[in-house]
Amino acid sequence: MAYQFGKIHLWQRIAPWFRGFDGPLAFAVFMLACAGLLTMYSVGFDHGTRFEDHGRNMLIAGAIMFVVAQISPQRLMALAVPLYVLGVTLLIAVAIFGITKKGARRWLNVGVIIQPSEILKIAVPLMLAWWFQKREGHLRPLDFAVAGLLLAVPVALIVKQPDLGTAILVLLAGASVIFFAGLAWKWIVPPVLIGVVGMALVVGFEPQLCADGVRWPVLHDYQQQRICTLLDPSRDPLGKGFHIIQGMIAIGSGGLLGKGFMQGTQTHLEFIPERTTDFIFASFSEEFGLVGNLLLIAGFVFLVLRGMAIALEAPTLFSRLLAGSVTLIFFAYAFVNMGMVSGILPVVGVPLPFISYGGTAMVTLGMALGILMSIAKSKRLVQS
Repeated sequence: MAYQFGKIHLWQRIAPWFRGFDGPLAFAVFMLACAGLLTMYSVGFDHGTRFEDHGRNMLIAGAIMFVVAQISPQRLMALAVPLYVLGVTLLIAVAIFGITKKGARRWLNVGVIIQPSEILKIAVPLMLAWWFQKREGHLRPLDFAVAGLLLAVPVALIVKQPDLGTAILVLLAGASVIFFAGLAWKWIVPPVLIGVVGMALVVGFEPQLCADGVRWPVLHDYQQQRICTLLDPSRDPLGKGFHIIQGMIAIGSGGLLGKGFMQGTQTHLEFIPERTTDFIFASFSEEFGLVGNLLLIAGFVFLVLRGMAIALEAPTLFSRLLAGSVTLIFFAYAFVNMGMVSGILPVVGVPLPFISYGGTAMVTLGMALGILMSIAKSKRLVQS
């Protein structure tokens, strides 16, 4: 009896930590994590300790999610400015003292090797949500201009490294906050139209624009090559186009139901480069087919819809903007990764959430989930 009372007393002490956790969101994440572990076991069983490390990274992300979920949105708001300033300061330090690998300066040695750009995936939406919360009720065009500047500074520093994939994710996360804050359509439509026209011109004049010796302004050579390879992977089938070609072959060979768990020939004969990281979706498609892909996409769609529902029900403007932006981080990760693997977007090195191997990205996802859980908990506390 005393033991039973002891268990009840222990549960009463820890129950408040779990109270308010969003069940549907947790279920979606759990199912995607299971899919990630299953896939990693198949593609990484002969790839060292990738499966064990992937499981460890998931546990770390889960712990981070749990800790962040205990922080109220009010305290998250208080962290916005310091975290943003820290992130930008570290990006400047990277530009001056950073470690260069494979032509990119993205890392900083502060006792351990860190990639400061990852911090900005959370710090930028936090900062912009704080900015608009402080001006709730009397927003002016100048406020949106300042928000654009707050977004442009870290994005420019990340592009300079260069790290186009992370820059795109930070840009989308920040731009979503500005959009949700009420940016007028007249400021959104023109740049979108310019982008569409530019893409159409590139596609229409691809033979001339991608000819040897032609150099595009603004873009680095490797970025230009990625776009040209996307338009015509066969121009360099054994070099720049190899990733895209092998990814599309693997996706197509999976058919309706796939070749079966651990039966993917493209995967296990090592035709798919980076099969445990950026191109793991190709391996998943080969083994689980169209049906598996539809179920995986349905999992991400449910996660995004649940996150947007949390945003719509959030009690403050800061919480709504932050939850909406963080939710779109998951959408951006999934859309960009699946798009680049299937050949409809350039290869930019963006992992597939919960599926791809990578500790840094998993930490970022754990923080994002913790923020969503915190906002969901605050909504329930307000209602009660």
